[in-house]
Amino acid sequence: MSNDSRRNFLFKSGLGVGGAALSGVIPGVGAFSAAHAAELENPLAAKSAHFPAKIKSVIWLHQNGAPSTLDLYDHKPDLVKLAGQDIPASFLKGIKTSTQGGVGKLYASKSRTWKQHGESGAWFSNLLPNLAKQADKMTFIKSSTTVGATHDISILKLNTGDLNPGRPSLGAWITYALGSANQDLPPYVVLYNGDREPQAGSVNWSSGFLPAVYQGTAFRPGPSPILYLDRLASRSATQQRSSLDLLKRLNNIGAERHPSDTELRARLQSYELADRMQTAAPKAVDISNESAATKELYGLNDKTSQSYGEVLLRARRLVENGVRFVQVVSGFPEGVETDRQSWDAHSELDENHGVMARMVDKPIAGLLHDLKERGLLDSTLVVWTSEFGRTSWGESGSGRDHNPWGYTQWLAGGGLKAGFTYGETDEVGLQVADKDKSVDTYDLHATVLHLMGLDHLKTTFLNSGRSERPTVVYGKVIKDILA
Repeated sequence: MSNDSRRNFLFKSGLGVGGAALSGVIPGVGAFSAAHAAELENPLAAKSAHFPAKIKSVIWLHQNGAPSTLDLYDHKPDLVKLAGQDIPASFLKGIKTSTQGGVGKLYASKSRTWKQHGESGAWFSNLLPNLAKQADKMTFIKSSTTVGATHDISILKLNTGDLNPGRPSLGAWITYALGSANQDLPPYVVLYNGDREPQAGSVNWSSGFLPAVYQGTAFRPGPSPILYLDRLASRSATQQRSSLDLLKRLNNIGAERHPSDTELRARLQSYELADRMQTAAPKAVDISNESAATKELYGLNDKTSQSYGEVLLRARRLVENGVRFVQVVSGFPEGVETDRQSWDAHSELDENHGVMARMVDKPIAGLLHDLKERGLLDSTLVVWTSEFGRTSWGESGSGRDHNPWGYTQWLAGGGLKAGFTYGETDEVGLQVADKDKSVDTYDLHATVLHLMGLDHLKTTFLNSGRSERPTVVYGKVIKDILA
């Protein structure tokens, strides 16, 4: 190989001067190989899974603020009977972490009524009349647990598996492991509704110690979710292409000098992706041409559910176009006056959950129905989740405190036992009844990865000499919920 050819090869691979001798300083790269060079040249190229996948995409529905699943899915007649009394000491056994407001008296809302739905007989409260009709599509995990009882910490754990910033989010791991299925769109997109960025922000869709190219791309709510995407009318496509080529050459010089700078390489990729997105992205997120019936299905005709419905309709369009991971964070409907703009109901739970349930109920039910009708539910996994649940006892007379010891999550889509419930909480809905069936965040992540065709033990990245994986040193696939 000539000197020019060798220099060009190392230049393109991103290893710069010294090539293989410097491979140890490239994060995640062990022995230098042609495969590694190709990955550095196009880190978002599609990659093979470890085994045949059950699904192609994930829609991760984070209910920000932590809803009381005791008031949505987890029917506890004994809680109603004991309401107003001190919680029996037997139910507090093993709880060492104190919550913000201390232990109060057991609480049950007088506004709550319950019914079983579908052939599965799943319980739903009167807060979710539309979602109840989708009961037989859903797989409930009623033995969920986590660590931490403050929002920012537990949200971080929900998304990244750690209580401290610095680890990659689940979406970043999937993007790293599988690459992109559509080179004209980001493989990992974050959506949210409301007038503010989600709590704790981009750290929850960060790539952590993975190369920066694998981080999530946040789309804003509203009619123009992607800022500055349109090319200026005064600038031709040829002019833009020439500018990008010059920028690429200049940035590659910087990349050669700083081979371990993944931010620079991510910037290079983002410029190229943005160029391609100018055609593909507006079509993917444009819901204006959806039928009136579809818009009504997602609740766009109701002011309370409109903004969240728009976000979920975009989520469907994105997975339809090959986006692998869509992380949807619930906000708050516009025009509703309240001090709390999430599910975080330490007081006035009936008022808060009445608004929040109305915001998400019809859109999520519409999403499940729409995915099924379009033949997408078998290849898509919908995950309804939160940072933790809420306590059986009351707070401020009409709310509930944080509960990491036992709460409900659910999944729907390919590879699952539909209309199935795994685990349960105790008689008052405070702790997981059977500890052997506890499902931690790590277990949820391992199961999602499994459905994507990835073994969480083999999905690894070398970071500072340590082989890291998505589930840290924990996690097991919840095999009982798999079809």
